[in-house]
Amino acid sequence: MKTTHIEAEKPPFSYPVKVGHISANAVTVHVEADPKELKGLAELWDVLEVKSLKAELQIARWKKDGIRIKGRVQGALVQECVVTTEPVESTIDEPFEQIFVPEGSKLARIVTNEQAEMVLDPEGPDLPEQFVGDTIDAGAVVAEFAALAIDPYPRKAGVEFADHIETSPDEPSGRPNPFAALKDWKKD
Repeated sequence: MKTTHIEAEKPPFSYPVKVGHISANAVTVHVEADPKELKGLAELWDVLEVKSLKAELQIARWKKDGIRIKGRVQGALVQECVVTTEPVESTIDEPFEQIFVPEGSKLARIVTNEQAEMVLDPEGPDLPEQFVGDTIDAGAVVAEFAALAIDPYPRKAGVEFADHIETSPDEPSGRPNPFAALKDWKKD
């Protein structure tokens, strides 16, 4: 994914950071969404309401040309229960870290082995994101990690699917087998 700053596609929550102004010493930045941004995020995430979204970020240089954004995103939102369709309140509290490198940087290359297969460590760090120009949108990064923390199947406390019964394949289901009529059929 390449991060670009295009005014026509401006995300609902944005906090642009000029890459040239970032030093090796981490700078702490507090970002918080205003009511208009919260409404835009609710539409983007397809939830009933986003009550709050804030993050504490440490932004610093990474290696020579890269930028590291590290922090914790916190939020509160209202979703629709997947069982009852009633409103369900949930919270987000996730640490995150993202590294950005300029487009075409050697630091963003994917490691391959002798057979030209990609070598990815599922427990290892993510590959650096590439950015174009001189700006990184830290707000979009916060919104992305918040979106990843949203429960895709929210349920009200104590609510279960009443009409859903799971049986094992070995247990008789009580329904006739549609292939039972074919059991005595023989091919001539």
